[in-house]
Amino acid sequence: MAFSSTPLSRRGFLAGTAAGSAMIALHPYSVAAATNQAHLRILETTDLHVHVFPYDYYADKPRDTVGLSRTATLIQQIRDEATNTLLVDNGDFLQGNPMGDYIAYERGMKEGDMHPVITAMNAVGFDASTLGNHEFNYGLDFLAKSLAGAEFPVVSANVALETGASPREDKTLVKPYVILERELEDGAGMKHPIKIGIIGFVPPQIMNWDRRHLEGKVQARDIVETARAYIPEMKEQGADIIVALSHSGLGAAEGEGLENASVALAGVDGIDALVTGHQHLVFPGPAFAEVPLVDAEAGTIQGKPAAMGGFWGSHLGVIDLMLEIDGGEWKVVTASSEARPISKRNEDRSITALVEDQQYVLDAVRKDHEETLAYVRRAVGKTSAPLHSYFALVADDPSVQIVSIAQKWYVSEMLAGTEFEGLPILSAAAPFKAGGRGGPEYYTDVPAGDVAIKNVADLYLYPNTVRAVKITGAQVKDWLERSAGMFNQIEPGKADQPLLNPAFPSYNFDVMDGVTYEIDLTQPSKYGPKGELENPEANRIVNLMYEGKPLDPEQEFIVATNNYRAGGGGSFPGADGSTIVFEAPDTNRDVIVRYIVDQGTISPAADANWHFKATPGTSVLFETGPKAKDYLGDVKGVTIEEAGEGPDGFALFRITL
Repeated sequence: MAFSSTPLSRRGFLAGTAAGSAMIALHPYSVAAATNQAHLRILETTDLHVHVFPYDYYADKPRDTVGLSRTATLIQQIRDEATNTLLVDNGDFLQGNPMGDYIAYERGMKEGDMHPVITAMNAVGFDASTLGNHEFNYGLDFLAKSLAGAEFPVVSANVALETGASPREDKTLVKPYVILERELEDGAGMKHPIKIGIIGFVPPQIMNWDRRHLEGKVQARDIVETARAYIPEMKEQGADIIVALSHSGLGAAEGEGLENASVALAGVDGIDALVTGHQHLVFPGPAFAEVPLVDAEAGTIQGKPAAMGGFWGSHLGVIDLMLEIDGGEWKVVTASSEARPISKRNEDRSITALVEDQQYVLDAVRKDHEETLAYVRRAVGKTSAPLHSYFALVADDPSVQIVSIAQKWYVSEMLAGTEFEGLPILSAAAPFKAGGRGGPEYYTDVPAGDVAIKNVADLYLYPNTVRAVKITGAQVKDWLERSAGMFNQIEPGKADQPLLNPAFPSYNFDVMDGVTYEIDLTQPSKYGPKGELENPEANRIVNLMYEGKPLDPEQEFIVATNNYRAGGGGSFPGADGSTIVFEAPDTNRDVIVRYIVDQGTISPAADANWHFKATPGTSVLFETGPKAKDYLGDVKGVTIEEAGEGPDGFALFRITL
């Protein structure tokens, strides 16, 4: 049965007045509007991931870089300035921090319950939203109960309960689009009716990422194919302008089933503006300077205005449209876009908040916030040594090892008495909090002593479930070759070369426990950033051993991992969904909690089962959090030394190979 939404709210269209000088300084479009012209500001949040409060539940302390309560201040400022505004959310709002997990796993969602992020979005007054891929993490029933409380329409065109011969014949999970009937005030103060079409899209890869929730229940279509079907229908229904809510990043301009399809989507006739997301980046901005058909300074994709408002409420995407009405028809005559931040990083690495909270947003979910704090502070066991991820990308690491150990412990129990009992079990895990786009504080750092639920969530950010796959020794090697794409190719005999490939996400750097191996950095990567085969003859993984002997390419192994990886996430050899032999009902986090409870006290010492192959006369540099210096003495299998300050608040360290 399809979901339904409550009637549309007009709160997003607020009229305001301001002094003429302020209007010119803040939004020249409005003062420039003629009698037959109207300035419309489209405001976007994206990838909120339940970040309502400016609070880091993993670190259990306030954080000035996140929170819808802060973004709401930017929204209010623009509403106070502008004559016509429209506020939309671009998806990934239900999952992503411990508040989301608390609601899903502890409190639950019964009929009539309100999800706190929906409560907050209602309070702010959104006009529409779309679904992101993480909306499906807790299952369709949870999603339906959560959306039932929304006072704004939630649209998504390419996810169907039943498919027809074309997308227009599909029975979609939620409405594919909505047409908002509004009035725009022109430059002379006259009001004119307008119909604004809002259509939404999500990466079709949800069918892999959340296979256990979606298989046999829904199907996901290609984004561009779906848009080409529905946009003409929206025009037939009277849409004057069309805004695409694309929970999809900026990638290739062509291709089927694209995950990051916003560039291709912008080429569809009839779309006037796009809001984008999914990549947790900012647009307009330098991150997209090299993407074809994208103007990263002007904020256009194939000539159309677009914005991506960061993540976790860090920015507000703003698209300014100057619309002109002629003979009852509206058209876009000029446009611009920007992304306004809620904070800035100073030269001394400190953070300055640029806006205060909107108190009404905090008040709306305060009870849920306090219950979440109690939830994450609950102790489940002890650790005899600190758990940190500062060196997780360059050496065997205790924070990754404890995940691997818990997975292997669990899968061993689950496969006992089955046809797979007796096969050797390996375990693959990757660091989630390892700096990168998250910044120099974005690392796991759990001191010795009590381990609380917040610490387990810190070790494992996502509500993935455990999977086991059966693969060969050859596939084990290729799995590790894919993982070794994390590193740049190094020239022997050269000093201080950059080690880490910034385009390679840390969650794709799988470390395999149960084997030993070296990584030869002088070799090119066998696989490209997306898992494509680039250098078939490359061999970065050397001296790969199992139980002290060279690994047999024909031997069969069980590998404990998660549903994302086992289902094809990251495009790892041996992990495409076809090799799965066990699907657990439990999340990886729950398994870690169970393991800690079972052990009472854990002793997470890295065993240095992998390291870089020696390359005499050669050194490399890498960035990590400044606090890493406190743990230099703990690292095994590699010699690391401080090498000064890095960019954007990071610290530099050197490895002599």
